[in-house]
This record gives sequence, structure tokens and C-alpha cells, in this order.
Amino acid sequence: MTTISQTAGRSLRPSSTGGFFATLAQGAYALFNRLERRSAVKTLNELDDRALRDIGITRSQIEDAVYGQVKAELTRYL
Repeated sequence: MTTISQTAGRSLRPSSTGGFFATLAQGAYALFNRLERRSAVKTLNELDDRALRDIGITRSQIEDAVYGQVKAELTRYL
């Protein structure tokens, strides 16, 4: 009887609510991050070649620069 009364108030499943909300928050953050980067690529693509040259990138390097894939030739400007 002692065993039954000690475990009667406990749940048999571990609580997964925290895991669910953490996963949901990570998904929301990933979506927000993706939308921000897409917006940055779009904005940079709207610039003319002279403005891009002032920044130190070419049109073909826009996505690499936005997504953090910095090439060796870009690091000399940093």
C-alpha cells in the first residue's frame, strides 16, 4: 500500500511541455532568421554594381555574404 500511495500523485510520463515550446521557439526563430536573410538578399540585389563595389562585394557574392559564407577575398575588407 505504501508504494501505491507514493506513486498515486505522480505522472507516469515525463512532462514534454518544455520540449514542445522550446522546439516551437526554435522554429519561429529559424523562420524569422530566414525571412531576414531573404530580405537582405533582395535589398542587396536592388543595389547597382557601383554601390555593391563600394560595399566590397560583387553581385555573385551577395548570397555568400548574407548567409555567412565569407570567402577569402572578402576577409581582406573586414
